[in-house]
Amino acid sequence: MMRTDTAGINTATTTTAATSSAEAPPPVRAPRRFSRENVTRLLFVAPAALYLVLFFGYPVVKNITMSLQEYTTKTFFTGEAPWVGLANYQAVLNSNLFWPAMTNTALFTLGSIAGQFIIGLALACFFKRRFPLSNFLRSMLLLPWLLPLIVSSATWRSILEQDSGILNQFLGTFGIEPVPWLTSPAVALLAVVMVNIWVGIPFNVTILYGGLQDIPDELYEAGALDGATGWKAFRHITLPNLKPVISVVLVLGVVYTIKVLDIILGLTNGGPANATQTLSIRSYQESFINFEFGVGAAFSNILILISLVFAVIYLRANRRAVDE
Repeated sequence: MMRTDTAGINTATTTTAATSSAEAPPPVRAPRRFSRENVTRLLFVAPAALYLVLFFGYPVVKNITMSLQEYTTKTFFTGEAPWVGLANYQAVLNSNLFWPAMTNTALFTLGSIAGQFIIGLALACFFKRRFPLSNFLRSMLLLPWLLPLIVSSATWRSILEQDSGILNQFLGTFGIEPVPWLTSPAVALLAVVMVNIWVGIPFNVTILYGGLQDIPDELYEAGALDGATGWKAFRHITLPNLKPVISVVLVLGVVYTIKVLDIILGLTNGGPANATQTLSIRSYQESFINFEFGVGAAFSNILILISLVFAVIYLRANRRAVDE
């Protein structure tokens, strides 16, 4: 009997073990780090990453290094660039043109953004209405954006000439005296802002028009039933639904405008009497006119830092827009 019971117990134990082993889940294999799928993803990302490192990462690092060195034309022949630490930044902050350049940069950016946005939004709302040749006129509106900036500035320079410019000739028909648009410190910055507004309007129209197309017509129909038409519809329907697009347009506009160089160089070259000096102009002139590359790099790094602040704001606004 003892043998039988022992055999039975052994048989039961064997059966239980077999059942448990049959019910046990198969072992989970650790994912391979270099699987074909991961390698394919890396191959798609690699060109963009290499491009960013070569054309963005390296110049920024080199610029930061130059701003901490005494980097002049002599360096190109001797290869020597003595380390000066923050001396270049101290020279920038102590410069008589730094704070005027900061003020002009702020005025130029705010004036350009305000004009571009207001006119761009008005034109975007106008083109939302269907009328003959609307598509053709909207495409023609992109021409200022497609032209090289140096070509645009040369064209506007001839238009704004005090004696022979077509703008003063037009104003003269109303009895207005010729305005020294590019030679008077009082109006030169205004003239530069006007030209930059003209250049930036197509960008604002394109982005804002796309945002208007995403607003359902049913909202306007429902609002009309409640008496929300015209300005009320724009205030209570258009603006709230367009808010994510507006935030992106404004931040991107600041990032693009704060570093404008071509237009100012082509129109006034920072004059007259430094009335149109901006941080980008100061960086250019210190580097390629005075050949103080270290000081010019310090100016540009301050500009990069300001742009970085608005770039972070843009990324946050863009993420919020995607979430909404």
